[in-house]
Amino acid sequence: MNVRRLIPSTALAGAVALGLVSLSACAGTSDAADGGKGGKLDVVASFYPMQYLAEQIGGGHVAVETLTKPGVEPHDLELKPKQIGELGEADVIVYLKGVQPAVDEAIAQAGVKNTVDATTLTKLEAHGTGAGHDHGHGEEGHEHAGDEGHDHGSEAGTDPHVWLDPVKYAEVAKGVGSAFEKADPDHAADYRKNTDALVKKLGDLNTEFETGLKNTATRTFITTHSAFGYLAERYHLEQEGIAGVDPESEPSPARMKELQEIAAKDKVSTVFFETLASDRTAKTLAGDTGLKTDVLDPLEGITDKSRGSDYIEVMRSNLTALKKALGAK
Repeated sequence: MNVRRLIPSTALAGAVALGLVSLSACAGTSDAADGGKGGKLDVVASFYPMQYLAEQIGGGHVAVETLTKPGVEPHDLELKPKQIGELGEADVIVYLKGVQPAVDEAIAQAGVKNTVDATTLTKLEAHGTGAGHDHGHGEEGHEHAGDEGHDHGSEAGTDPHVWLDPVKYAEVAKGVGSAFEKADPDHAADYRKNTDALVKKLGDLNTEFETGLKNTATRTFITTHSAFGYLAERYHLEQEGIAGVDPESEPSPARMKELQEIAAKDKVSTVFFETLASDRTAKTLAGDTGLKTDVLDPLEGITDKSRGSDYIEVMRSNLTALKKALGAK
């Protein structure tokens, strides 16, 4: 299946934070407490959203490695034998099941005692293909997950982009914090303190989104990468995705016509694309409708093109872009 469009380079850091929190089966809790690398807890994260959590919660007590390096699309990630071997030596693995099949398989085989799957820490939901994803719901033009659609999620029909909802991301953070406490009880108080601080930051971010998007001229936004289902639901917005999730594929004429009608009816001003992908599809639609284009970042990876240096900064940039596009008052 083609999951290439779901997670760009930053996903690597997130993988660490969200995807893999695991303790080596052979390295018991006592070994973990002693510290895997230089006296630190050895944490492996699958991609950026997971990496960010691990770094924020672990602080100076952890050494975090990400499986997905910047510039690598997480869904296409193929692990090298050395990486697979090192997985089994990790104290903690943090990952998000369903995003990276190769990672899921390697983690299952690693047998690490404390492995944390972010999808078990919050409730996943189904966001239909009207949002541009193929999560098993099957809409005309999206039934073939092996072609342009996404077919991912820890369960059939679920959307994995939980990190784009600050409230759900905070729930995941609490679970990762608990895993760190269990893996390294000597520093449990620090992990708890760091988790509480991160949860507060995410709570403040949620308030900023609620306040900033409360009164807008329209509630509808159009995006080439339909990663924002949870965000849209949280803040009572409507996400409309362009069919053909792969940026190299053309949306169907029928979908383009439908989006033109939606844009006119709902007073849409902007078509969003993501920093790490081609803007060709967005410009095609915008050119046909007289709309503007702008960036809405799915935060699957941080690069020098990102509008911010970390999760909080990029999310605030997303909020600014949404307020402008939706005509916030």
